[in-house]
Amino acid sequence: MLKGKTVLIGVSGGIAAYKMVNVASMLVKLGAEVHVIMTENAKNFINPIAFETITKTKCLIDTFDRNFQFNVAHVSVGQKADVMLIAPATANIIGKMANGIADDMLSTVAISATCKRIVSPAMNTYMFRNAIVQDNIAKLKRFGFEIIEPASGMLACGDVGEGRLPEESVLVDYVIREIAYEKDLAGKKVLITAGPTREAIDPVRYITNHSSGKMGCALAKVAMLRGADVTLVAGPITAKIPPFVNVVDIVSAKDMFEAVTSRADEQDIIIKAAAVADYRPKNVADEKMKKKDDDMSIEMERTDDILAYLGAHKKSGQVLCGFSMETQSLIENSTKKLEKKNADMIVANSLKDAGAGFGTDTNIVTLITREGNEQLPIMSKEEVASNILDKLVSML
Repeated sequence: MLKGKTVLIGVSGGIAAYKMVNVASMLVKLGAEVHVIMTENAKNFINPIAFETITKTKCLIDTFDRNFQFNVAHVSVGQKADVMLIAPATANIIGKMANGIADDMLSTVAISATCKRIVSPAMNTYMFRNAIVQDNIAKLKRFGFEIIEPASGMLACGDVGEGRLPEESVLVDYVIREIAYEKDLAGKKVLITAGPTREAIDPVRYITNHSSGKMGCALAKVAMLRGADVTLVAGPITAKIPPFVNVVDIVSAKDMFEAVTSRADEQDIIIKAAAVADYRPKNVADEKMKKKDDDMSIEMERTDDILAYLGAHKKSGQVLCGFSMETQSLIENSTKKLEKKNADMIVANSLKDAGAGFGTDTNIVTLITREGNEQLPIMSKEEVASNILDKLVSML
């Protein structure tokens, strides 16, 4: 995912410095070239050899180190990087960066770097809350630094409160969001539905389907990484919800209909990837079941057709995409759906194809538009999401 990208990690002298070895390892596994700069105090918590072993690059510490190639290290590494992550960021390094003090390698590179700089403060709760530290953090924000809010919990000193370095995966997520994709959806609003809905029969039972929400979550993740402001309307899904998206939790088809239609006018792209239950029990609040001998029958009614409503009320310039899951006549039925629902694209996939359908990590789809059909080979759902978004972006 990060092949060809360069990540610069700055480690200052906090107890959480040891976590950054795992962060560096995770980034290397994603294909990034990783360089690490440490302060002298950081060496008290973690040995530079640990970073050098993981990254296969020299760990920079001394501004005046003579053991380097013929370039100015604090300028070249700062210009080469696609993103710089300073974590853990102590009150000391935050104060230096906020006030233009460059008296060691880390502060010098942080000030001279031309890439996006992400800062993750980590310190004692009372130090973090100090008005001077908070003013320095606010100053960094004004200067274009991105701040990762610290986690809360038990600190190394025994105090409880905010000030913990977030989990390593959270730090990596910030890096991925910044550099994994070109931001061709920056400034665009994208609404995506995911997962199943549940239609209550009684307080115990409900009607639903096998949707895990993986495809919808993959779409939300890739759209977010491409710079979109993403709203994910999610039923009771089992898939992992991606970070940095606005999540609206729903249960029933009616909940989803109201959540989507109330936000539809604000969106540039709407993707209905959810597998909504087609029917719900009628008059659930009244007589729900009628006994016939030992059997029970339930009167059913159709749920609201979200895609049809969106197609009928589509605003100018808006792009609408639906999904079609069929067991037969896949292309024919999906093409009819495209026309009937007034969608711009239908993503068709068959439950009969191995590697496609509910709960899998892969999918096999055909992209159906008025200009023609494009069948994609089996690929991961994240790769499918990229192809879907490529097509939708071309329609904007």
